[in-house]
Amino acid sequence: MTAPLVQVRALGVHYPLGRTVLGRGAVLKALDNVSLDIPKGSFFGLVGESGSGKTTLGRAILKAAPISTGEIRFDDEEVSHDVARLRGRALKDYRKRAQLIFQDPYAALSPRMTVRDIIAEPLEVMGLTSSRMETDARVRDIARKCRLNLEHLRRYPHAFSGGQRQRISIARALVSTPSFVVADESVAALDVSIQADILNLLKSLQRDLDLTFLFISHDLSVVAHTCDQVAVMYLGQIVEQAPVADLFARPRHPYTRALLSAIPSLDPDAARTAQRLTGDIPSPADPPSGCRFHTRCPVARDRCKTEEPKMEDVSGGGTVACHFWKETLPA
Repeated sequence: MTAPLVQVRALGVHYPLGRTVLGRGAVLKALDNVSLDIPKGSFFGLVGESGSGKTTLGRAILKAAPISTGEIRFDDEEVSHDVARLRGRALKDYRKRAQLIFQDPYAALSPRMTVRDIIAEPLEVMGLTSSRMETDARVRDIARKCRLNLEHLRRYPHAFSGGQRQRISIARALVSTPSFVVADESVAALDVSIQADILNLLKSLQRDLDLTFLFISHDLSVVAHTCDQVAVMYLGQIVEQAPVADLFARPRHPYTRALLSAIPSLDPDAARTAQRLTGDIPSPADPPSGCRFHTRCPVARDRCKTEEPKMEDVSGGGTVACHFWKETLPA
């Protein structure tokens, strides 16, 4: 198996709330005891409902969210970082190696800067080039790889469609030649046909530039098309992780099965009905005891209310956190 580029161990991201209805000193646990490995060169998917902690995990790996407990290790061929301890010059160096593609291509680009200046900004801020000529050469090179027309580098973002703007965002993220990229819902704001074009571009760039992606999405059909492995999050915790083909063919966790059942089918005669989850996702400031999913789980039992399930290894290289996953698997 490929060695992990990113290792997350018992990660917690906690935000103090001060005095609330929950009492003095209440804490919102956006992430709680999260562990996962992202193999080098993989397209790693992260899925879950809104509010499950996906974006917070991506931001924590980039050192853009406060790391309260646990550790994150980043190991490529040149450096090894304990991300939680990065400061000053070491953090600046890490920023060159780990970048983010934002969700909204309309809000992510400054309307007062030309496309050339938007893409060149990371090079200038990080001091990666020594002259304007070198900067322009780097900008033109990454623009070509992101399938941008070079004559458009002098224009402003308002002149472009959503798909073109997202290509500009991708070029800006990759111009510093990172080895790890977090793509946070990077196709969610685009039309379906444009989504496919951007996803194919990301896969092509992954191969050509030897990139590792953390692909955050709520759309499981997109994850199935793009990712090698996938982790499922619920209320700040990983509940299942597996190679994407195995997870879609044989989901172990009841929450994963509910998410997969909601994917619309193109076959009008397919006998599929979505598994409806009752109630809303609980607040991370006051999570349920035991298994956090038990308040909505269709197969929950008394043990689920009091005892938190441990992550278990399963065949095929996956893991699952459920007391009764073996007994509740469909035949």
